[in-house]
Amino acid sequence: MGGKMMEWRSSPVVRRFPGNPVLSAKDVPFQSVLAFNAGVARYQGRYVMLFRNDFDYHPDVNVFRTNLEFAFSDDGLRWQVQPRPVFPVQGDDVWRIYDPRLTVLDGRCYVTFAMDTTYGIRAAVAVTDDFDRFEILSLSLPDNRNTVLYPERVGGRYVRMERPFDMYLAASLRQDPRLHAWISFSPDLRHWGDSELLLAVEHVPFANEKVGPGTPPVRTPRGWLALFHAVDTDPARGKRGWEERWQKRYTAGVMLLDLEDPRRVVGMSKEPFLVPEAPCEREGFRNDVVFPSGLILEDTGEVKIYYGAADTVVCLATADLGDLLALCTAPR
Repeated sequence: MGGKMMEWRSSPVVRRFPGNPVLSAKDVPFQSVLAFNAGVARYQGRYVMLFRNDFDYHPDVNVFRTNLEFAFSDDGLRWQVQPRPVFPVQGDDVWRIYDPRLTVLDGRCYVTFAMDTTYGIRAAVAVTDDFDRFEILSLSLPDNRNTVLYPERVGGRYVRMERPFDMYLAASLRQDPRLHAWISFSPDLRHWGDSELLLAVEHVPFANEKVGPGTPPVRTPRGWLALFHAVDTDPARGKRGWEERWQKRYTAGVMLLDLEDPRRVVGMSKEPFLVPEAPCEREGFRNDVVFPSGLILEDTGEVKIYYGAADTVVCLATADLGDLLALCTAPR
């Protein structure tokens, strides 16, 4: 698996915020080593963020304890972290919860996140009205993660994108353990089914190992605009970051899905629009990682893109909606 990939460059339509990172461990008023992969939304008149906070690092096994923490902002640029943890791990069989995404739907804020348990990785859907109390609505069977909700029902049903995490099964069968993006539907946000493959690794020229959801999609006149993550592996890569051997690179892609049938990809850029290039993206816990996790479409047509950088901090980039749509010229 893997092989030498092209040296892609970020699209010129993307503008990195000069004040990056917008959030890091030093901004957290309690124990924190890494603060990244944040879900971001506009909710109740302000920008809100739920981010992954890794703390209590055990280098002998390369494992952190992890909670989800809350921050808010008036402008989406400067963030204030709540002075106490908001979503700690609960349950004896739960090791950690992480990688939240936020979707405002029918006036409420929904959270999707991953949960590592004794029995596998589970994808969760929860809802909150105040970021103080959270109700978990559903937990998937193992193994699933990287789930994002659509901000509207389509055809009367709720929709989510997800990336089943079947690496261990694939490895045991001596198959290529590629991980792909899928789509599922629900009548009530609790029961999910009618799942179909949405985007496979072989559909993405800048991936050879994984593709999966990044940000919850937003409605545009041309379709659902969604940012996704893509992973390429090169066996020649060695120590990059804290790990002894890190062969992966994470880039970000953009695609359009049909408004009435979100199972259909109607456009996709054949090149990544965001590639690790800035120092905070090239060096950190895991080098050469950008992971899109929050997408806000402003009334001006500006798109704010929040992303995890080097699995270490939260960064921001902006682009014009028309420019992102213009990248999606080719079907899948």
